[in-house]
Amino acid sequence: MDLFWLYIVLATLMVLIFDFTNGFHDASNMVASVIASRAMTPRQSVLIVGTFTFLGPVLGGTAVANTIGKFVVLDDMPAQLSLSVVICGLFAATAWNLITWWRGLPSSSSHALVGGLAGAVVVSVGPEHVVWGFQQLAEGHITGVTKVLLALVLSPLAGLWVGFILQRLMLFLFRAASPLINRELRGAQWISTSALAFAHGANDAQKSMGILTLCLLLSGEIDSFEVPLWVMLTCAFAITLGTVLGGWRIVRTLAFAIYKIRPLHAFNSQASSGGVIFLASMIGAPVSTTHVVSSSIMGIGAAERPKAVRWAKAKEIALTWILTIPGAALVAVVSFAFLSIIGLA
Repeated sequence: MDLFWLYIVLATLMVLIFDFTNGFHDASNMVASVIASRAMTPRQSVLIVGTFTFLGPVLGGTAVANTIGKFVVLDDMPAQLSLSVVICGLFAATAWNLITWWRGLPSSSSHALVGGLAGAVVVSVGPEHVVWGFQQLAEGHITGVTKVLLALVLSPLAGLWVGFILQRLMLFLFRAASPLINRELRGAQWISTSALAFAHGANDAQKSMGILTLCLLLSGEIDSFEVPLWVMLTCAFAITLGTVLGGWRIVRTLAFAIYKIRPLHAFNSQASSGGVIFLASMIGAPVSTTHVVSSSIMGIGAAERPKAVRWAKAKEIALTWILTIPGAALVAVVSFAFLSIIGLA
């Protein structure tokens, strides 16, 4: 019994640590453009982003949590084995977040979580315990891993095109504006940054909410998959704490290494990214804030001066996106093998 409770505590801690690294990793996505355009000081941006990131998961519903918490099926397994699988998946996702943060690469926490959990489940209890969703897709119903991957693939494309179109529209509307318009655009970023942070919290924190609720269900603490209020508040606090502390290494990548950001670019990036992420949250589609923000900056740059976009850096980021799921899955496989060797799985 003591070992069983140890697994519950460890699984809960791993969820919160992943949630913290998610906020830590993604903070730069939200503050990079606002700092680069000098609309806010770093302290102001962190305060605004932290506040609205906390409000996102509290007020944003649980549609994404339901999607993430149900793409693996572990309730027919012994509780200790199920929890050890979840722990390995979370460890892999967290490790990948830290590795890419250390390298200054804006990778996807969502991809890392999906890869880590899927890898741990496949190696431990078999691929049949992952809801792949291929058959349901043929029947016209999008669910499971298929829904997650479609959201993660389509959302960057949406961010790129929305950013491209919005930039072209704003350039047309402001074609006769004086440089004084930059002052108004910097002021407008207080609203657009808040909206982006709210959307980020409503989507990203829900992933941890879904996994923590799954752990409670596997351990028998709850009878059905319904996210408790304390889980919402705890995950909101963990991701907000990570956001406040921030991942400043990645700020340099997003703010300066893709395209030189000015006030108009920053506002358009925040508005387009926030809109795409919030819409995804409402339909229960888990997306990557990193992907959407990065691609929106590329789209904005392409709409104005395609040759000025540092496409080499974009390729490096894209390569990180491609490697994240198999990389996190491999870490999860090694983690589960280690637990098995020492008799804890």
